[in-house]
Amino acid sequence: MTKIDLPIPEEVSYVTKTLIESGYQAYFVGGCVRDLLLNKEPSDWDVTTNATPEQIQELFEHTFYENDFGTVGVVNDSVTEIINKLETEIDYDPSSYEEVSDETLDLLKQKVTYETLQVVEVTPYRTESVYSDGRRPDSIEFSDTLEEDLKRRDFTMNALAFDPVSREITDLYGGIKDIQNKVINTVGDPNERFTEDALRILRAVRFAAQLGFTINKEVQDSIVTHKSSLSKISRERVRDEFTKMLLTNDPLQALFLAKDLHVLDFVSPDLSRGIGVTQNGAHVYDVFEHNVRTMQHGADKDWPLVIRLAGLFHDVSKPETRRYSKEKDDYTFYGHEVVGARVTKKALEDLKFSKKVVDKVTTLVRWHMFFSDPDQITLSAVRRIIRNVGPDNVWDLIRLRICDRIGMGRPKEKSYRLRKYVSMMDEAMRSPISVKDLKLNGDEIMEMFGLKPGRQIGYLLKALMNITLETPENNNRDFLVQKVKEYLQLSEQELIALSEAGVDAIERAEAEEIRKIRRKHKVQ
Repeated sequence: MTKIDLPIPEEVSYVTKTLIESGYQAYFVGGCVRDLLLNKEPSDWDVTTNATPEQIQELFEHTFYENDFGTVGVVNDSVTEIINKLETEIDYDPSSYEEVSDETLDLLKQKVTYETLQVVEVTPYRTESVYSDGRRPDSIEFSDTLEEDLKRRDFTMNALAFDPVSREITDLYGGIKDIQNKVINTVGDPNERFTEDALRILRAVRFAAQLGFTINKEVQDSIVTHKSSLSKISRERVRDEFTKMLLTNDPLQALFLAKDLHVLDFVSPDLSRGIGVTQNGAHVYDVFEHNVRTMQHGADKDWPLVIRLAGLFHDVSKPETRRYSKEKDDYTFYGHEVVGARVTKKALEDLKFSKKVVDKVTTLVRWHMFFSDPDQITLSAVRRIIRNVGPDNVWDLIRLRICDRIGMGRPKEKSYRLRKYVSMMDEAMRSPISVKDLKLNGDEIMEMFGLKPGRQIGYLLKALMNITLETPENNNRDFLVQKVKEYLQLSEQELIALSEAGVDAIERAEAEEIRKIRRKHKVQ
């Protein structure tokens, strides 16, 4: 045993303290111990004990128990108010990866705290029988010893148990040494571990990227031997592990490792088709590496999953659309974005991603070739792009373009051409200055003053625009009503003159808004 003082927050240590004071054994176990040894903040907290699920539930007021593995979720009493607030005030689907309000983000941060610090999963010691289907044990039995529980775990770095009383770590399989050496080893024979549950193959790949570890050569060889067993794993479980890979800081390493170990086809075979497919002169990488590097820049920018997925799949159909052009003396990939959108949709549906994720990623892949020479494109053409992808997806499309550019080996995120295009997007997205901005409309003027529809109403509104653009605080209902009374005393020629001044004011204001946008993006 190794004695060490690991920092356990009070919000979770009360769980082991309660169990021990009630006469039970209790250890922190698995990934939380590993992460603490790596000076990382654990993403979750796991405790193992010789208490049964029923005995665990008797000790804590707030628990949930909805699984076949004996795991009881213990909730700190102090977060009941937060839980109630989350349940009543948040209507948010995390799988959508859409932008949310600042208030919702604050509540989500509370939810993260609640999930990672104040919910502790407590599982009785257990043993597992054979895995006949290569996915789950045929049966689970509760055990009396910590040693039996550690024996069933996947990797040595996850087979560590920390005693909060003695401050000692039980390390039966050399997990601490493997952590120090940054190597991934299985508990016992890797062939047995991967035969039990083939998803451990993808977990090994994900941990390598997530922790910056290497995989032991014997374990790698076993992965190659048992890779076909991944076909037995449900697509939902594969999706979840694939998602965790992409959300690491270094998903590029995970994808290249999956390729080298020949397991990428069991995640999505469409990704493998780009391996070795060279491109035209603008690209320095083959299709596969370009897609992976495009995805990696999304990770480098900490952009959401949909951007990373779109980056990984954006050129997925270049292999089947690749043609040699004698005229260009180079390869062309006409229509790859159209074909790629269909392939991406099918691939993500196969992985059981939510409809929101599938639709958004597919849209980004379909329109990622929107970029063209901004000196030749018009604002109306930019507006068509906005209509095609939807206003909510416009800036994600720009992000994908930035990732695509870096994925080609370019040194800078934005060229002048891209900044100009973004500026045009800004211009097209903004609401034009118009009489609709007034706090008094034409229908109200007609009703108040008994006027009929006609040019006079237009003259009045444009005259009002003149005084509000010059002095924005004039745009209040009472003031505008008073001005209409004054204008109605004028001759038609005097009112027309005020109206023309309003038109000039609108044009000047529009021009100034566009100048501001172009200055912001540093373009002419």
